Amino acid sequence: MSKVQTDAATALQDVMADGMTIAVGGFGLSGIPADLIDAVRDSGVRDLTVVSNNMGIDGKGLGVLIEAGQVRKVIASYVGENKLFAEQYLSGLLEVEFTPQGTLAERLRAGGAGIPAFYTRTGVGTLVAEGKPLEAFDGVTYVRERAILADVALVHAHTADTDGNLIYRYTARNFNPVVATAGAVTVAEAEVIVQPGELDPNHIVTPGVYVQRLVQATGRVKDIEQRTVRPRAEALAAVGASGN
Repeated sequence: MSKVQTDAATALQDVMADGMTIAVGGFGLSGIPADLIDAVRDSGVRDLTVVSNNMGIDGKGLGVLIEAGQVRKVIASYVGENKLFAEQYLSGLLEVEFTPQGTLAERLRAGGAGIPAFYTRTGVGTLVAEGKPLEAFDGVTYVRERAILADVALVHAHTADTDGNLIYRYTARNFNPVVATAGAVTVAEAEVIVQPGELDPNHIVTPGVYVQRLVQATGRVKDIEQRTVRPRAEALAAVGASGN
């Protein structure tokens, strides 16, 4: 059976349900599976638990699910770019489980590796460790963290073959590889899809065994949350020449 689906909505139509947990790749707006996120919004499912490094920004990325009122709980490491997210959290409409970034990555990786829990020093003595088991190893205290397994994992890749093998591009790789392993069903969108045998095996990051469904990503403007640029040399020269 081919893993390639006609579009994002078709890829998700029989796996979406109210109350499910969705793990989503990306970091802010970089490497997010935007088509799949929009398909989740359009499906109308509610009471979702979303696992992601953060929730994008207002009106973009995972922010569209917040605006649609479809999210009940978020497991994330950072929420600072989304004002509506902050408002819903502070008003008690949204439950948030803050997890240190490295711990979140390891919880997803552990879930994909079949490891139910692990110990880490990160968060010991802070609110992160509140209510969690502690253990001392060689005189050092560690906190136990549970692995994360999602009902559905959504990822974005640059290149894929029709068997679901995935290659990511530069910083858009971010959380996508660990998210891809942590779903009972993993759906990937890819900018380029080729035939089996066309990818160099040494470049494949996520083996196709982890990916159940694949869709062609639509052409989109790749948004940047905060753009910081260096002044052009000619502009600096003009300012110097004018004496300003």
